Amino acid sequence: MKHTVEELTLKNGIKGLLVNVPDASVMTYDLSFRAGDYLVDPQKWEIPHAMEHVLLGANQIYKTSREFQAELEKNGAYANASTGSYDITYEAECADFEWDRILTLLLTAISKPLFLKTEFEAEMGNIREELFSRSNNHFRHLNLALREKYGYHVLTDQQRLKRLKNVKLEDVKEHYKQTHRTPNMRFVIAGNITEPRKEILIKLLEVIDLPNNGVRTALPVEKPKSLDKALYIENKSVENLYFYIDTFMNRRATEPEIYALSLLNVMLTETLHSKIFGRAREKGLVYGVGSNYTRYLNATNFWIGAQVMTTNTEKLFKIIKEEMHYVLSGKIKEDDIKAAKLYSLGKYQRGAQTVSGTANLYTGRYFYEEEYEDYEQIPDKIQAVTKEQIQAIVMALYSENIRGFGILGSCGDNFAQKSFKSLDELWATSI
Repeated sequence: MKHTVEELTLKNGIKGLLVNVPDASVMTYDLSFRAGDYLVDPQKWEIPHAMEHVLLGANQIYKTSREFQAELEKNGAYANASTGSYDITYEAECADFEWDRILTLLLTAISKPLFLKTEFEAEMGNIREELFSRSNNHFRHLNLALREKYGYHVLTDQQRLKRLKNVKLEDVKEHYKQTHRTPNMRFVIAGNITEPRKEILIKLLEVIDLPNNGVRTALPVEKPKSLDKALYIENKSVENLYFYIDTFMNRRATEPEIYALSLLNVMLTETLHSKIFGRAREKGLVYGVGSNYTRYLNATNFWIGAQVMTTNTEKLFKIIKEEMHYVLSGKIKEDDIKAAKLYSLGKYQRGAQTVSGTANLYTGRYFYEEEYEDYEQIPDKIQAVTKEQIQAIVMALYSENIRGFGILGSCGDNFAQKSFKSLDELWATSI
């Protein structure tokens, strides 16, 4: 969708983006606080999660959660919240005709919660059910367990369930007091933001009843640790296996490098004719293979993962090593880069079809590092990627030899260790 972006810094320290989508029929709100899991005692890991669940409940205006939700949803509006390692984000979407009413309700919930004991106890039960449900996701379990081994601020859902009992209502209230301050708040608001509407938005945000002391809470310093051994998680109910191959470099990738990695993903796994997934699928080895990158403040990660039968693992790893060797040795074909660019440009065109989809282009990066890019320039950045840039960033990611590998399944630890050893040449090729 055609849109423009404006960054604002308000008098009370709140910062954010207004994403103007002319004539849009809906408004979306994403309001975020640096209040995630890394800020609490690891033995009380669920404090932020518990706060997120209880906060959109009873408040000084609406005395129960059901009363508040009934008022918010009566014209079809939607609201939710999410907790991560770094942030808690509250979101809402509504019809354009009630944009101010819904924002007022959302700001009321955030600034005037009652934290009722009855609602806290009920939500702790709901959190338990949520964690049990998530714990059945084997990819998620393996991913979180690996990231904990690398030294990042995460716990598996299985670990979180054991620590849930340690969280008390007073912990939630104290965490709210420490984190919900206006200098610690960021927003992305998208919709038909006319000049008169912009003035009202600013006023509503500037009068929110929260303390305005302090500064934005800093992100943690996280440096990935290399693993000497494969992480093996035994699950006898899993007849095949889940795996991830990780490599890191101890610096943040530049923007051109990120676009090079994005094209690499397309070439390796994003399509049915891709180099790794396409070849493996053609041979009947695997239903799906994925890869991607993560850019942290002080590091960059690239991973490849899949679910595969034990008997097919060696053949799949052979394909992965061959294709990565082609990249590391600079044997990428120009036709493959052209095809990846065409796919990426089409994907770009599909990326902003709705107001919420347009807002999502900005929320993750802005809340993490307070940066955003000009959406209109993305096609030029895709077109600018060269074969040499792709090879260089992959070489950089493998040359520091910060590696990791994990398997979840019933194949046994010996199989996991041999599999990790068989991948040594990925890092050896880059040296």
